[in-house]
Parts: sequence; structure tokens; C-alpha cells
Amino acid sequence: MATAAPRIGDTKVPMSLLEKGAYINYQRIEDNLAVVRERLRRPLTLSEKILYGHLDDPHGQDINRGVSYLKLRPDRVACQDATAQMALLQFMSAGMDTAAVPTTVHCDHLIEAQVGGVKDLARAIELNKEVYDFLATATAKYGMGFWRPGSGIIHQILLENYAFPGGLMIGTDSHTPNAGGLGMIACGVGGADAVDVMADIPWELKCPKVIGVNLTGKISGWTTPKDVILKVAGILTVKGGTGAIVEYKGPGVESISCTGMATICNMGAEIGATTSLFPFNSRMTSYLDATKRPEIAKYAQAFAHNLKADENAEYDHEIEINLSELEPHINGPFTPDLATPISKFAEAAKENNWPDEIKVALIGSCTNSSYEDMSRSASIAREAASHGLEVKSQFTITPGSEQVRATIQRDGQIGAFEDVGGLVLANACGPCIGQWDRQDVKMGEANTIITSYNRNFTGRNDANPATHAFVASPDIVTAMAFAGSLSFNPLTDTLTGSDGKPFRFSDPSGNELPPRGYDPGEDTFQPPPADRTQVQVAVDPKSTRLQMLQPFKPWDGNTPSDLPILIKVNGKCTTDHISAGGPWLKYRGHLENISQNCLIGAINAENGEANKVKNQITGEYAGVPQTAAFYREKGIKWVVIGDHNYGEGSSREHAALEPRFLGGLAIIVRSFARIHETNLKKQGMLALTFVDPADYEKIKPSDRVDILGLESFAPGQNLTLRVKHEDGSSEDLALAHSFNEGQIGWFKAGSALNLMAAKAKARQ
Repeated sequence: MATAAPRIGDTKVPMSLLEKGAYINYQRIEDNLAVVRERLRRPLTLSEKILYGHLDDPHGQDINRGVSYLKLRPDRVACQDATAQMALLQFMSAGMDTAAVPTTVHCDHLIEAQVGGVKDLARAIELNKEVYDFLATATAKYGMGFWRPGSGIIHQILLENYAFPGGLMIGTDSHTPNAGGLGMIACGVGGADAVDVMADIPWELKCPKVIGVNLTGKISGWTTPKDVILKVAGILTVKGGTGAIVEYKGPGVESISCTGMATICNMGAEIGATTSLFPFNSRMTSYLDATKRPEIAKYAQAFAHNLKADENAEYDHEIEINLSELEPHINGPFTPDLATPISKFAEAAKENNWPDEIKVALIGSCTNSSYEDMSRSASIAREAASHGLEVKSQFTITPGSEQVRATIQRDGQIGAFEDVGGLVLANACGPCIGQWDRQDVKMGEANTIITSYNRNFTGRNDANPATHAFVASPDIVTAMAFAGSLSFNPLTDTLTGSDGKPFRFSDPSGNELPPRGYDPGEDTFQPPPADRTQVQVAVDPKSTRLQMLQPFKPWDGNTPSDLPILIKVNGKCTTDHISAGGPWLKYRGHLENISQNCLIGAINAENGEANKVKNQITGEYAGVPQTAAFYREKGIKWVVIGDHNYGEGSSREHAALEPRFLGGLAIIVRSFARIHETNLKKQGMLALTFVDPADYEKIKPSDRVDILGLESFAPGQNLTLRVKHEDGSSEDLALAHSFNEGQIGWFKAGSALNLMAAKAKARQ
């Protein structure tokens, strides 16, 4: 008798050991790709295989790299606590009782580094009790997993428990691509995108181009995976990956550990990439086995033909890196793409007059806190200790997860750090995102820090605009902590031991995975209860931290005219400039309160100052949010004029919510960062770009503007900005946009959430 050939979907493998009834859906990828291959008739990159394998409608979906908007069905959603507040508040407004896909919330952003891990965690739990209570009850109510404070950083928890080869995940944090180290397409998004997926609505993504990075040779010595992405950032710059997936390939891949690949993918956010990923390989198998997921490794091996690029797949751009020749790099200051090889760094520091003394050296974070990172850094610390040395700089260590912390505590790495004067911080983001109560320098005092973090924009780590922050591997950071000087090259220079004799550091060494296995540490996971009907979501109406959302008003159908320019922004304007982090994180669930930080970091082109703009009605100067609120109370819509790559950086939902809440209508710029442009659209804002970027120069902060053409707002059809100058003259400038029909519907309805709630109500 003839028997049907076995299908990949006949095998049921759970996506996670922590969730019941949610299985890896390789069958969907297989079925979708059969359709897509027939349509495209060309080899596919790995990125395309995974993305197109998650298409909502593979038969009807238009597929054109860099042009089409794909409608996708992600496997899961993840939220960190700062962004989860607003995402959950929005989900609660969408009229559903259970998240449509597996969803988790992770408490990692609200813990301030102050005196050390244990005390800092206890203080955070006390200070943030109402937020943690809200998140714990909301996740329980709507069927989501909750990782309590102290669990670790979202991206490490995801790698350890949820990421799998060939999966598609979105997360409300820009470094979600960390999961690309396990062959998963993982994209940072705004909270509104997460709400879409949680509410069973396809996720829209502009079909990415694909950048291929071909790795040859073998990584060794002082060179680490971090140096690969530092080099790539130097090549592509902070804008070079925009609209593209960075796909690593080539024989050099096998010399990089799974957590090393995650480091590379994590920091791909700094070049604006949609995400980054690696093909499935033996190093991923080893990591899955070590994290007690051998069934996933075995399943991926059976599906390996779709977890790598087809032969002769075409890339939009290709880069070649020989790992055998790659030097360690140090990037910065003030931007993550100023890349300098270690052999030239001392000279560059001297030429640029960067402060030579390293005040603080910081290792860990979501980017570099793996067992391998920590064991290599500990080998450096032990060698220094054997020569009688302690660190000259302050030295902090941030474990990425409770599992890593418990394991390196057991295996002695934490002891090695503390023996030389290191301070272990909580399992949280801490100084990487500005959660750092730094006391050793005064605000405005020029100084140098060096970190193994990912992002080093001005004021990012400590809110001090004069801090020169440099990014390097944990190995380089640790070694330089013992010299306390930017001019020290640990590959070639010597230090003097307590015996008066010079010594040079040996090449760092460490284990990729713990030989005795991982110690899980404290159990910090809260699964949703079996009976959720009696759970009450905790929101105090009098709270200053949490506030229920009110719907934004729909477009009134009229041509916007005589609008003042709230601010013409000069130069770089990241989401940190638009919605600052640090002390403002505590207001992430209270839109009215957090809106008081709207654009306070942006530089006003009129006067070169931050948070000082002219009120076009009264003629007085005031802060940006205060001026915006004045216009709103008078019923006056306003616009912002911005420069290149507006909104780069964190996938900060509030950077779009705040201008909308304060009465803004349009953000008009030379170019947008991808996530921020989408976030603005979701909130019913007009995200528009000058057809001729030089037109930015024609606009004066005192001008008034009309936006013409909205009555026939359509995809691919330009709008017109009529600029009216103070002298009575006017000129028309062409404005482009990337709105599709669905996104135009968001604008007309007032927001994507308004449209979603209306559809949910209609189904009832």
C-alpha cells in the first residue's frame, strides 16, 4: 500500500518549555515557500525564507524588496517593562481577552544602578511596586508570561528560553534582533505593532532588502564577535542598514559561538537594520542542548535546508570580512559607528583630545553578558590579580540573566571580578539605558567611560553630555580597566605588577558554555493562571505612574492650514532626544506625565539650544512640551521639521505617542528611522519626508505651513507643503510619504488602535 510521505509538521515540538500548546510551525514555512518559490522562481536568502515563510497570504502578497509591505504572522511577542506598560494599556483598549500569540513581559528597564545588585533590586521593587503589580496582573489577566524583576534582561531571557531557528518574533525593544544568534528573525517594534500581533492582526513590514556579510577565516586571540559588528558599524554607519536585514554567512560563521552571534545581531540595531541573523549551525545546536532544548535542535536539523540561504541567492549589498585579519575595535565617542582598530586608537585619542583617564569601565548588558563573555573577562581579571593588581577605573559587571549570574557565581567568575575591585550590578539594563545614579563626576564635566554595551549616543549612559562613551568587547574593556587609560593597548603594551616587573596580558580564554551546565538560580517566572476570570488589573486612578488611555480624535477631514512649527530640529534627533530615558522611565505608563519630556533633547535650529522654542502666538520662549501644550489647549495643530534619520535609536513608542498627545499633526523630515516612522503612523501622525532633502533649508522656524492634498491622500501620491514666510512670501514644497491604504486608514481614524477597537466592536 502507498503511504503518504511524512511532513515536517507531523512532529510537534513546543516553542518553549514554559508554554503549553504552542508549537514550532515549520510546516507553515514549508507550505508558504512552496508557493513563493513557484511565484519568484529564483534562489532565496535565509532572510527571505523565514520572512516569506510567515506571510499571511503567500498567494496574494506582493513581494518586492524595498517596496512592498509584507503582512506577516509572527510566532511570538516580547515586551520589556518600560514599553510593556503602554503596550498593555493599548491592548486593554482593543476589546480582546487573550493574547493571540505567546507573549511575555520582562522587568529589566526600571532598576537603577546605584550601590550593587541586591540592594538596587530591592530598591527598584519598592519604588516600582505599582508598575510591577500592574504588569503582573495584566499579564495574568490576558494569558501572558511574566518575568519578575531580577530575572534578567529581556534579550538574554529570550535567547535562553524562547528563541528558535526559523522563528519570527517582534519585541518592544530595538535590540530584539539579539535572537538572530539562534537563527530567528527578531525585530524591534513599537508597542502598537505588538498590540496588532497580540490582537491577531497581521504585522506589516516593508519588505527588507538583504545585506550579506560573508565571513571568512577564524576568530581568535583578542578578537571577539563584538569586533565583527563594530567593524560592520564602521562600514555601514548608523544609517547603512536602514530598510535591510543583515544576513551573515560564509565559512567564518562556525568559529563564532551562539551567544557571540547574538552579540553581533544585537548591535545590528546601531546601523538601523531591520534585524540581523545567522544560518542554523552546530554552535546553535550546542547552545540549545545546554539550555535544555535538545528537541528544538533536533527539529531544526531536520529542517536545516530552509534554515540557510539557497546557493546563488542574490543580496542587495555584500561585505567581506576576514576574521583571521580582524583587529579588536573601539567605537565612539558619541556614536556607535566611529570605528577605530585598537592599533590606531591611542593615536586617535590623542589627536582628538579625548579625555585619556578612564573613569568607569562597564561590562555586561544585553549585548555582552554571556557565560563566554564573563569567563574570558574573568581570565583577564585573574591574570591581573596574579600580578597583584586591582582595577584603576571603577569597574562594574552586569549579568544578563539570573541564570548567567547564578552560574558565574557558582563557577567563580564573580569572585574573580570582586577580588580586583569590581562591583556586580543587578540582572538588568542599568547604565546601558541611563539607569545609573552616577556620582563620581559632575554634570557637564568631560570624562571617559568604556563599555561593552551597544549604544553610546550623547548622554545615553549617565545623562551627562560631556561623557565620552566608547564601545568595545568585554575583553578590551576589562583589560583597560587595569590601565585606566585610553592610550593602553592590551595586545602590545605592558603593565607593572606589584613586584615592580612589567607584564603583558595573555590572550583571553574562556568556555563557550559552562562545563557543569547552567545553574538556573532563583525561579522568577510567573505563568498565567489556569483561571483568569477573577484577576483584576491593578491601575489606581490617582496614580502618577499609570494612566488609562483615551482615544485620539480622528482626522476632521479639513485641509490643515496655518500650522506653526513647534521646532525645527537641527542635526541628530534620536528617540532619546524625543523622549528621554533615565528618570523618565518611571512615567512610561502615564502618557500625560511622560509627555513633559517631549523633544526636550532636540536642538532648535533657530538658536542652537535644547528645550527652548518660540511660542508663535505669544512671542515668548519656553520649553518644547509647554509650548506644544499651549497650542493644543488653543486648538492649534502644529508640525515638527526634522533632519536626516529622524527617530533613530530605541524603538520607543512614547516618542510617537507624546507629539500626538500634545496636539501634533505631522513630523516632516529629510529621512526617518524605520521603527519611528511606523510608530508615528500607528498613532495617527503624518510622517512625511521632503522629496528634495535640500528643502529642509528653505524652512524657517517662524514660518506657518499648510499641508495640501490630504483630501485625496493615496499611496505613492505626494502631498504639498505650502510654506508661508513672515515677509508674506510663500512657496510650495513636495512631500513624499510611505503610507499604504491601511495606514491611511489609521490616520483618518485617529490611530491604528481606534480602527482596531472599531473592528472588534463590530464583530461583537
